[in-house]
Amino acid sequence: MYKKILLSIVMAVLLVACSQTTDEEDNNGNTSDIPIEEAQHDNNKDKQEDESSEETNKDEATNSNEEPSEENNDNANTTNTADNLPELNVHYIDVGQADATLLQYGNHNILFDAGDWRGNEVVNYLKAQGVTKLDLVIGSHPDADHIGQLDDVVNSFTVEEVWLSGNESTSNTFQRGLEAVLASGAGYHEPRSGEEFEIGSMNLQVLYPTSISGKSNEESISVLFTYGNVKFLFTGDADKNAEKRMINSGISVDADILQLGHHGSNTSSDQAFIHAVSPEVAIYSAGANNSYGHPHHEVVSLIQNEGIELYGTDVHGTIIVTTNGNDYSIKTNKDGTVTPKNTASSNKSNSSSGGGSNSSKKSTENKTNPPSNSSCVNLNTASYEEVQRIKHIGPERAQDLIDNRPYSSVSDLDRIKGIGPARIKDIKAEGIACVN
Repeated sequence: MYKKILLSIVMAVLLVACSQTTDEEDNNGNTSDIPIEEAQHDNNKDKQEDESSEETNKDEATNSNEEPSEENNDNANTTNTADNLPELNVHYIDVGQADATLLQYGNHNILFDAGDWRGNEVVNYLKAQGVTKLDLVIGSHPDADHIGQLDDVVNSFTVEEVWLSGNESTSNTFQRGLEAVLASGAGYHEPRSGEEFEIGSMNLQVLYPTSISGKSNEESISVLFTYGNVKFLFTGDADKNAEKRMINSGISVDADILQLGHHGSNTSSDQAFIHAVSPEVAIYSAGANNSYGHPHHEVVSLIQNEGIELYGTDVHGTIIVTTNGNDYSIKTNKDGTVTPKNTASSNKSNSSSGGGSNSSKKSTENKTNPPSNSSCVNLNTASYEEVQRIKHIGPERAQDLIDNRPYSSVSDLDRIKGIGPARIKDIKAEGIACVN
């Protein structure tokens, strides 16, 4: 009996051992059923985990032969150094007697001013450059030659944000532009001196205005754009008083490339301001043979006497500055040289002189003067000198008249300070002013 029990126990042990051996052999054989790639992936994962554990205890210098991670590459590319910046192209677009500049770099686009209300060059030019989205649109001030195509721009592209000075105008152009901005869903901001922003690799520093009081030109938004080591300054139509305030603000106005204020008018570009900016290049936007005499010859002389390279859209067409953040080059659509002798102002008398004013007034009183009788003074197109032929319109109101364009009727002259119903009645009775 004892032997039988012992034999049974021995047999049971042997059977259990055989069963375990068979299971192990089956499991080992099943490895051939696992896909090779998946198996390798699992092995690599285990290996990476082991290596990661070991590497955490090593000095960073031992990793010099390893390729950087994708995250590290992204971080490196976002560093705003002049050595790794994408190319920046600044397009000073030829929009006639108006302003519009496109700053284009990487996948970012910024538009400073939007041309004249009578044209469509801005939208066409932006589309030709492949623009579909604008990170920022800046309207330096509400004049129709700076925000003229703002509504078309906002309606034609995806616009992330719009900056306006906060000064308003009763002109149809301004009202259309503002309505388009509000309807677009774009962000809206009224920048003030001292504010600073980053858009991709571009730094924007607001130089002006500090506050607003209804002075459209004088309180133009002025911005210093810094790209690597290259700086661009835009001041809209800011006048000499505004330029002095910028200098005294304590914020550096130093720039490599300056867009001359107010199309090269002598109301801007004070010598002290030019010295403070100390640009290598100055660029202005003006229409060929424009009736305002821009750029004024004294401004051209000042710039060139300072040894500053000068370009203008009236002479050179569209001007493109290209930079990598260190160096820059300039390409123009047309060849030409700006000189005091070939500016639109060279053959015009100084509009601020008493003689010019009296001569203009005398011509309107001469009923036999053919030009006065053969054509009216178009409120939307007449020059600074020509609009002063209209009764009650002197030098100061002439500028206000121009700034408030366009007009749909002579009655719209009530937008001008000091022009009320009685004076509009006089102007209509005179029969010189018209709207075509």
